[in-house]
Amino acid sequence: MGIGSMAFDKDTVRIVIFEADTPAGKNFDVALIITILLSVGAVMLDSVQPIHDRYGDWLYLAEWVFTILFTLEYGLRLWCIQNTWLYARSFYGIIDLLGIIPTYLSLWLVGSQYLLVIRVLRVLRVFRVLRMVRYVGEAELITQALVASRRKITVFVCTVLALVVVFGSLMYLIEGGSNGSFASIPASIYWAVTTMTTVGYGDITPETPLGRALATVIMIMGYGIIAVPTGIVTMELNEANRRRPNTKTCPACSVEGHAREATYCWRCGGHLYQETASDSTADI
Repeated sequence: MGIGSMAFDKDTVRIVIFEADTPAGKNFDVALIITILLSVGAVMLDSVQPIHDRYGDWLYLAEWVFTILFTLEYGLRLWCIQNTWLYARSFYGIIDLLGIIPTYLSLWLVGSQYLLVIRVLRVLRVFRVLRMVRYVGEAELITQALVASRRKITVFVCTVLALVVVFGSLMYLIEGGSNGSFASIPASIYWAVTTMTTVGYGDITPETPLGRALATVIMIMGYGIIAVPTGIVTMELNEANRRRPNTKTCPACSVEGHAREATYCWRCGGHLYQETASDSTADI
C-alpha cells in the first residue's frame, strides 16, 4: 500500500511533471521534448503531398497516438495541481490544450465543405512546439530579462518611431518633387524604416545628392540603434542570471521562478512545501 500510494501521490506526480530538479523530472522532460518534436515532425511530413499519399494512414495513426499521450499528460497536470482552473487558463495550460484539441475537433468537422477548416486544425497542431519553451532552462531567464527591460525598450521603440517619422518627412521634402518613389510621407517613412533597420529592400532609393547624404546618416545610425536593445537585454540577462531561481513549482498554481529560500509562492501566496503532521501539531 505504501509503494502504491507513493506511485500515485499527487505531490509526487506534480514534482515529476512540473519540476526538473529531480532525475525523474529530467527524464520526463526529455521524453516529452522528444515526443513533441516527433509529433510536430509528423504534422510537417503530412503536409508534403507525396509523403501524405504514401504514408498518410501511418501518419494519421501516429497523430492519434501522440494526441492520446498528450491528453493523458494534460489530464495528469490538471489532476496533480491544486488550483486546476488557474493552470487551465494560464499560458502553458492553453498551449497544452491547443496541442490536443485540433485532432478531436477534426472528428466532427468532416466533409468537403470543411476541408479548409481541417487543414487549419492540422496546422494548429504545430503549436505543440511552443510547449518546449518551459523545458528550456534559459527560457525563464530570457523572459525575466525581457519583462525587466520592457520600460527601457518601450522608450527606445518610441524614440525610433519618432526618428523614422522625422527622417521620412525630411526625405519627402527632399525627394518628393523629383522622385516619384517618395510620393507621400507614409511611403517615405516606410523607406526610413527599411533603411534604419538595415534591411534595405531597394524598392525605393534617393536620387538627389542631399537625399543620398541623409540616407547615409540614417544607415550609420541604424547600426548603432540595433545595438541598443541588445545591450539593454544583455544587462538584464546578467542580473537575472545572478539571482537565478530553482525550478521548484507552486503546488497550487504551478508557477516557477521562486528563490531557493522562498516559503510562499510569489503569485498566489500558497505554501511551496507540503504541510506535515508535525507542522499541524505544532500549530495547534
